[in-house]
Amino acid sequence: MSTPSRVIAALSSLAAVLLFAGCTIGPGATGSQATSNPSSGPGQSTDDSDDVEGALLDDGRMFAVVTFGSSTCIPQVDQITAEGQTVSVTLVDVDGGGETEKACTADLAPRASVGALPEGVDPTKEITLQVTYGDMVDDVDLDGDPSFTGTPGSSTEYTPSAGWFDDGSLVLLTWGSSSCPPVVESLEGSGASGTATFTTDDGQVCTMDMAPRATILEFGEDAVNDDAFTLTLVGGNLDGTVEVRG
Repeated sequence: MSTPSRVIAALSSLAAVLLFAGCTIGPGATGSQATSNPSSGPGQSTDDSDDVEGALLDDGRMFAVVTFGSSTCIPQVDQITAEGQTVSVTLVDVDGGGETEKACTADLAPRASVGALPEGVDPTKEITLQVTYGDMVDDVDLDGDPSFTGTPGSSTEYTPSAGWFDDGSLVLLTWGSSSCPPVVESLEGSGASGTATFTTDDGQVCTMDMAPRATILEFGEDAVNDDAFTLTLVGGNLDGTVEVRG
Protein backbone atom coordinates (compact mmCIF):
# COMPACT_ATOMS: atom_id res chain seq x y z
CA MET A 1 0.00 0.00 0.00
CA SER A 2 1.34 3.35 -0.95
CA THR A 3 -1.05 5.90 0.54
CA PRO A 4 0.85 8.85 2.06
CA SER A 5 0.18 10.01 5.61
CA ARG A 6 -2.65 12.46 5.96
CA VAL A 7 -3.84 14.88 8.64
CA ILE A 8 -5.97 13.32 11.38
CA ALA A 9 -9.41 13.90 10.10
CA ALA A 10 -12.84 14.85 11.32
CA LEU A 11 -15.86 12.84 10.28
CA SER A 12 -18.65 13.40 7.81
CA SER A 13 -22.05 11.88 7.32
CA LEU A 14 -23.02 8.22 7.32
CA ALA A 15 -25.17 6.68 4.63
CA ALA A 16 -26.82 3.49 5.81
CA VAL A 17 -29.29 3.10 8.66
CA LEU A 18 -30.16 -0.17 10.43
CA LEU A 19 -33.11 -0.70 12.75
CA PHE A 20 -32.26 -0.88 16.43
CA ALA A 21 -34.45 -3.78 17.50
CA GLY A 22 -33.59 -7.29 16.36
CA CYS A 23 -31.23 -6.08 13.70
CA THR A 24 -29.34 -8.71 11.72
CA ILE A 25 -26.43 -7.58 9.61
CA GLY A 26 -26.88 -9.02 6.14
CA PRO A 27 -25.27 -8.47 2.73
CA GLY A 28 -27.44 -5.40 2.11
CA ALA A 29 -26.33 -3.59 5.23
CA THR A 30 -24.13 -0.68 4.23
CA GLY A 31 -22.78 2.54 5.61
CA SER A 32 -20.11 5.07 4.87
CA GLN A 33 -18.17 7.72 6.64
CA ALA A 34 -14.89 9.46 6.14
CA THR A 35 -12.32 11.88 7.38
CA SER A 36 -11.62 15.22 5.81
CA ASN A 37 -8.24 16.73 5.03
CA PRO A 38 -8.16 20.50 5.66
CA SER A 39 -4.83 20.82 3.85
CA SER A 40 -6.31 19.55 0.61
CA GLY A 41 -7.86 21.87 -1.93
CA PRO A 42 -8.49 22.47 -5.63
CA GLY A 43 -4.75 22.58 -6.33
CA GLN A 44 -3.98 19.36 -4.42
CA SER A 45 -2.56 16.45 -6.42
CA THR A 46 -5.08 13.68 -7.10
CA ASP A 47 -2.50 10.90 -7.56
CA ASP A 48 -4.31 8.85 -4.91
CA SER A 49 -7.82 9.36 -6.29
CA ASP A 50 -7.85 5.92 -7.93
CA ASP A 51 -6.41 4.06 -4.93
CA VAL A 52 -8.64 1.51 -3.22
CA GLU A 53 -7.87 -0.12 0.13
CA GLY A 54 -9.88 -2.32 2.48
CA ALA A 55 -10.24 -3.86 5.92
CA LEU A 56 -12.28 -6.55 7.68
CA LEU A 57 -14.45 -5.48 10.61
CA ASP A 58 -17.04 -6.68 13.16
CA ASP A 59 -15.18 -9.92 13.95
CA GLY A 60 -15.27 -10.93 10.28
CA ARG A 61 -18.91 -10.07 9.53
CA MET A 62 -18.26 -6.80 7.69
CA PHE A 63 -15.73 -5.05 5.48
CA ALA A 64 -14.72 -1.51 4.63
CA VAL A 65 -13.69 -0.21 1.21
CA VAL A 66 -11.53 2.90 1.45
CA THR A 67 -11.51 5.26 -1.54
CA PHE A 68 -10.07 8.76 -1.90
CA GLY A 69 -12.00 11.85 -2.92
CA SER A 70 -14.25 14.55 -1.49
CA SER A 71 -14.80 14.11 2.25
CA THR A 72 -18.38 15.40 1.94
CA CYS A 73 -19.44 13.03 -0.86
CA ILE A 74 -18.86 9.50 0.34
CA PRO A 75 -19.70 6.53 -1.89
CA GLN A 76 -22.24 4.01 -0.64
CA VAL A 77 -22.11 0.23 -1.06
CA ASP A 78 -24.85 -0.58 -3.59
CA GLN A 79 -24.42 -4.25 -4.51
CA ILE A 80 -22.53 -7.14 -2.92
CA THR A 81 -22.20 -10.63 -4.36
CA ALA A 82 -19.77 -13.46 -3.69
CA GLU A 83 -18.31 -16.44 -5.50
CA GLY A 84 -16.17 -18.42 -3.12
CA GLN A 85 -13.72 -16.04 -1.46
CA THR A 86 -14.15 -13.37 -4.15
CA VAL A 87 -16.58 -10.63 -3.17
CA SER A 88 -17.82 -8.21 -5.83
CA VAL A 89 -18.69 -4.77 -4.46
CA THR A 90 -20.29 -1.90 -6.37
CA LEU A 91 -20.01 1.62 -4.96
CA VAL A 92 -22.26 4.48 -6.03
CA ASP A 93 -22.34 8.19 -5.31
CA VAL A 94 -25.33 9.40 -3.34
CA ASP A 95 -26.96 12.66 -4.44
CA GLY A 96 -28.59 15.06 -2.06
CA GLY A 97 -32.10 14.47 -3.38
CA GLY A 98 -34.42 17.09 -4.79
CA GLU A 99 -33.70 19.15 -7.89
CA THR A 100 -30.23 20.36 -6.88
CA GLU A 101 -27.11 18.22 -7.09
CA LYS A 102 -25.15 17.80 -3.89
CA ALA A 103 -22.10 20.08 -3.71
CA CYS A 104 -18.80 18.34 -2.87
CA THR A 105 -15.75 19.88 -1.25
CA ALA A 106 -12.61 19.88 -3.39
CA ASP A 107 -10.43 18.00 -0.92
CA LEU A 108 -8.81 14.59 -1.28
CA ALA A 109 -9.52 12.44 1.76
CA PRO A 110 -9.90 8.74 2.57
CA ARG A 111 -13.56 7.70 2.79
CA ALA A 112 -14.71 4.38 4.27
CA SER A 113 -17.76 2.65 2.81
CA VAL A 114 -18.85 -0.36 4.86
CA GLY A 115 -20.89 -3.40 3.95
CA ALA A 116 -21.62 -6.92 5.17
CA LEU A 117 -19.84 -9.97 3.85
CA PRO A 118 -22.25 -12.41 2.14
CA GLU A 119 -23.02 -15.73 3.78
CA GLY A 120 -20.57 -18.46 2.83
CA VAL A 121 -17.48 -16.24 2.77
CA ASP A 122 -14.85 -17.38 5.28
CA PRO A 123 -13.23 -14.36 7.02
CA THR A 124 -10.50 -16.57 8.46
CA LYS A 125 -9.12 -17.06 4.95
CA GLU A 126 -7.89 -14.56 2.31
CA ILE A 127 -10.66 -12.56 0.63
CA THR A 128 -10.50 -10.62 -2.63
CA LEU A 129 -12.77 -7.59 -2.94
CA GLN A 130 -13.48 -6.75 -6.58
CA VAL A 131 -14.51 -3.11 -6.33
CA THR A 132 -16.37 -1.22 -9.04
CA TYR A 133 -16.86 2.51 -8.58
CA GLY A 134 -17.97 4.31 -11.73
CA ASP A 135 -15.32 3.66 -14.38
CA MET A 136 -12.83 2.42 -11.79
CA VAL A 137 -12.39 -1.32 -11.20
CA ASP A 138 -9.83 -2.57 -8.71
CA ASP A 139 -9.08 -5.62 -6.57
CA VAL A 140 -8.27 -5.48 -2.86
CA ASP A 141 -6.73 -8.55 -1.23
CA LEU A 142 -7.57 -8.91 2.46
CA ASP A 143 -5.73 -11.34 4.71
CA GLY A 144 -8.03 -13.61 6.67
CA ASP A 145 -7.74 -13.71 10.45
CA PRO A 146 -7.95 -17.16 12.10
CA SER A 147 -9.10 -15.49 15.33
CA PHE A 148 -12.33 -14.17 13.78
CA THR A 149 -15.36 -15.85 15.37
CA GLY A 150 -18.12 -13.92 13.61
CA THR A 151 -20.03 -15.57 10.76
CA PRO A 152 -21.05 -13.47 7.73
CA GLY A 153 -24.82 -13.09 7.73
CA SER A 154 -25.16 -13.49 11.50
CA SER A 155 -26.29 -10.81 13.95
CA THR A 156 -23.72 -8.31 15.10
CA GLU A 157 -22.91 -7.80 18.77
CA TYR A 158 -22.75 -4.00 18.26
CA THR A 159 -19.27 -3.75 19.73
CA PRO A 160 -16.58 -1.45 18.28
CA SER A 161 -14.02 -3.03 15.97
CA ALA A 162 -11.13 -1.78 13.88
CA GLY A 163 -8.89 -2.91 11.04
CA TRP A 164 -5.77 -1.53 9.36
CA PHE A 165 -6.03 -0.46 5.72
CA ASP A 166 -2.57 1.11 5.43
CA ASP A 167 0.56 1.65 7.50
CA GLY A 168 -0.59 3.58 10.56
CA SER A 169 -4.13 4.08 9.18
CA LEU A 170 -7.21 2.20 10.33
CA VAL A 171 -10.98 2.06 10.01
CA LEU A 172 -12.88 2.15 13.31
CA LEU A 173 -16.42 0.74 13.23
CA THR A 174 -18.83 1.88 15.95
CA TRP A 175 -22.60 1.61 16.32
CA GLY A 176 -25.14 4.30 17.15
CA SER A 177 -27.30 7.02 15.69
CA SER A 178 -26.64 7.65 12.01
CA SER A 179 -27.29 11.35 12.51
CA CYS A 180 -24.71 11.70 15.29
CA PRO A 181 -21.49 10.06 14.08
CA PRO A 182 -18.41 10.17 16.29
CA VAL A 183 -16.32 13.32 16.01
CA VAL A 184 -12.60 12.98 16.73
CA GLU A 185 -11.29 15.55 19.19
CA SER A 186 -7.73 14.25 19.43
CA LEU A 187 -5.64 11.24 18.44
CA GLU A 188 -2.33 10.08 19.83
CA GLY A 189 -0.41 6.85 19.73
CA SER A 190 2.95 5.17 19.54
CA GLY A 191 4.22 1.63 19.63
CA ALA A 192 1.49 -0.85 20.49
CA SER A 193 -1.17 1.52 21.84
CA GLY A 194 -3.07 4.67 21.03
CA THR A 195 -5.97 6.78 22.24
CA ALA A 196 -8.79 8.34 20.24
CA THR A 197 -10.75 11.00 22.13
CA PHE A 198 -14.18 11.96 20.83
CA THR A 199 -16.33 14.99 21.53
CA THR A 200 -19.30 14.46 23.84
CA ASP A 201 -22.49 16.47 23.40
CA ASP A 202 -25.28 15.03 25.55
CA GLY A 203 -27.61 17.77 24.41
CA GLN A 204 -27.39 16.82 20.73
CA VAL A 205 -30.64 15.59 19.15
CA CYS A 206 -30.04 12.23 17.42
CA THR A 207 -32.22 9.84 15.47
CA MET A 208 -33.20 6.65 17.32
CA ASP A 209 -31.60 4.18 14.93
CA MET A 210 -28.63 1.86 15.33
CA ALA A 211 -26.26 2.21 12.38
CA PRO A 212 -22.67 1.24 11.54
CA ARG A 213 -20.40 4.31 11.62
CA ALA A 214 -16.96 4.03 10.04
CA THR A 215 -14.29 6.46 11.22
CA ILE A 216 -10.84 6.69 9.66
CA LEU A 217 -7.97 7.29 12.09
CA GLU A 218 -4.47 8.07 10.83
CA PHE A 219 -1.52 7.83 13.21
CA GLY A 220 1.08 8.22 10.50
CA GLU A 221 3.41 5.76 8.84
CA ASP A 222 5.90 4.11 11.22
CA ALA A 223 4.29 5.86 14.19
CA VAL A 224 2.65 2.73 15.61
CA ASN A 225 3.00 -1.05 15.56
CA ASP A 226 0.51 -2.49 13.08
CA ASP A 227 1.13 -6.08 14.22
CA ALA A 228 -0.28 -5.74 17.74
CA PHE A 229 -2.14 -2.58 18.63
CA THR A 230 -4.70 -1.64 21.27
CA LEU A 231 -6.87 1.42 20.67
CA THR A 232 -8.47 3.13 23.66
CA LEU A 233 -11.69 5.04 22.98
CA VAL A 234 -12.52 8.00 25.23
CA GLY A 235 -15.65 10.15 25.19
CA GLY A 236 -18.55 10.24 22.75
CA ASN A 237 -20.21 7.42 24.76
CA LEU A 238 -17.64 5.04 23.25
CA ASP A 239 -15.35 4.45 26.23
CA GLY A 240 -13.50 1.14 25.96
CA THR A 241 -10.66 -0.62 24.15
CA VAL A 242 -10.41 -2.21 20.73
CA GLU A 243 -7.81 -4.65 19.41
CA VAL A 244 -7.02 -3.50 15.87
CA ARG A 245 -6.97 -6.40 13.40
CA GLY A 246 -5.41 -6.91 10.02
